[in-house]
Amino acid sequence: MSHNVPGLLVIACGAIARELVRVVHLDRLTGVEITCLPPELHNRPERIPDAVRARIHEARRDGYGNILVGYADCGTGGLLDVVCAEEGVARLPGAHCYELFAGSEVFASLQEEEPGTFYLTDYLARNVDRLVFEGLGIDRHPELKTLYFGNYRRVVHLAQSDDPELDRAARSAAERLGLDYERRSTGLGSLPIAVSSARGELVSS
Repeated sequence: MSHNVPGLLVIACGAIARELVRVVHLDRLTGVEITCLPPELHNRPERIPDAVRARIHEARRDGYGNILVGYADCGTGGLLDVVCAEEGVARLPGAHCYELFAGSEVFASLQEEEPGTFYLTDYLARNVDRLVFEGLGIDRHPELKTLYFGNYRRVVHLAQSDDPELDRAARSAAERLGLDYERRSTGLGSLPIAVSSARGELVSS
């Protein structure tokens, strides 16, 4: 029989792993552990709810009682919320990581300004060749670019860090897609508050 592990376990999307580690380090949050699911789930949202549920069950078998799901809805259409409700855990706020980093008001403004916007986070900018050009087959079949991106007008890089290399990668991706480019510095957005709040609830309880 396992004993309850104190502290907070964050079961996170691998696409925000770096940012979560930064939050724990910068805010000096003790008692917070992070475990990540494959970042490829970012592009397969239908698989997220079952993967999260399985990891919650695994964590509880290992003795973790305090768990935060490190995902927003992320394209699950509310199915992740069903899992969270049934398992009695909370998740990160927002519809997706773009809203999490940009903030709800800013993201809504960006969408209203130009609905045809393709968003990149630092993770996506770092892996844009693998996830977009190779993952969608555009590198092998250039004609697919119009099929996937014909209705887009711009790329917005929601930047979590000041990294010129990532800026160049994001700008290059926009150029290759034939889209306008814009960079918005978001920092870590509401991620620090969400993690700190979840940990604070444990400390005060």
